[in-house]
Amino acid sequence: MELHTLTLITIVAEPVLEERLTRRLLELGATGYTVMDIRGRGTRGIRTGDIPGQGIRIETLVTDEVAEAILEEATASWFPHYAVVVWASPARVVRGDKYVEG
Repeated sequence: MELHTLTLITIVAEPVLEERLTRRLLELGATGYTVMDIRGRGTRGIRTGDIPGQGIRIETLVTDEVAEAILEEATASWFPHYAVVVWASPARVVRGDKYVEG
């Protein structure tokens, strides 16, 4: 079995940002993404889930180059204006070639 090394980008944000963030991920070179509804507690207080859709988690598997572009975009454009957390993790992926543009 061949494994490909990619980067898993995880974004936690307000639900209102879903369309804006996912559109930008694709523009930056991601070939797809997964979005999940979440709840939790952080520096901005507890998010109990009393209101549906209080948070979203977006994940995408990308090349190192695309990951860098996403992290730069987050730092320059998202962090100053929105409650967003972004992190990158190495991932060993079966069928990893599926996540790389043409």
